[in-house]
Amino acid sequence: MIVVIGSINMDLVLRVPRMPLPGETLTGGAFRTIPGGKGANQAVACARLSGNVAGAQQVAMVGCVGDDAFGATLRAALVGDGIIDSHITTLPGVASGIASILVDDNGQNSIVIAGGANDLLSPAHIDAAQGLIEQADIVVLQLETPMATVVHAIKLARSLGKTVVLNPAPAASLPDGVLELVDYLIPNEIEAAMLAGVSPEGADAKALAAALQKLGSDNVIITLGSKGVHAALYGGDYTFPAEVVQAVDTTAAGDTFIGGFVAGLASGMDEAEAIQQGQRAAAWSVTKPGAQTSIPHLHELF
Repeated sequence: MIVVIGSINMDLVLRVPRMPLPGETLTGGAFRTIPGGKGANQAVACARLSGNVAGAQQVAMVGCVGDDAFGATLRAALVGDGIIDSHITTLPGVASGIASILVDDNGQNSIVIAGGANDLLSPAHIDAAQGLIEQADIVVLQLETPMATVVHAIKLARSLGKTVVLNPAPAASLPDGVLELVDYLIPNEIEAAMLAGVSPEGADAKALAAALQKLGSDNVIITLGSKGVHAALYGGDYTFPAEVVQAVDTTAAGDTFIGGFVAGLASGMDEAEAIQQGQRAAAWSVTKPGAQTSIPHLHELF
């Protein structure tokens, strides 16, 4: 089983010809509400890229939604992908998390998040899900929920002997010692630079990965967008070039990569094969609009 602990948002997506300047009003294009949130996106990617066939890994989600229309829709979307929702908590009197996303004509995005119910995911929710986590092979986390909860979950998962995957996004500093508890750290270049304590301008992916390994994480996989992936693994350093596609919307590409990678590991692939599956899925996703609407099923990759 794969257990994903993290955020569940409704994405409010607006197409724009370009990003507005400060103080500028632009006329936008199509507007859509699409289920998202880094945690939920990664859970959906894990589920779809496990193949949804007999013997495929089950995927469960631990998180919070509000008692509003968005919350009901978000839960239904996850259940529709076969994700176990027994530890998704609906919080009374609280709004569900939302992300306001602008997507320009080049497929690049700009995102502002209001955490809502995600901000109330607590260590107590993690303890309540311990029985579920005990069944997991891999536990996946991000940083769109409170840091104290993320750290508590990492410590619990590690104490239970689970493989821990951390996507340190949005970029934030981590408490000392946390990276030593992470089996696979998967940042982008900006997140890697922040964790390494250097400027992202001109930063070298190989040097960043080496710095993060020195801080404690055995395996560091840095996603580089159109430049591919640099992986500093326990067995050595590797670079994986990206597939060339015409990007429509890059929202959730990183989440799709993580889901493809984790699903690959859970199915018995070696690390290189799992990275390649993640890359193929991420490339497919940027050719489609939206977050969960852009995440492929396994059969679509071949």
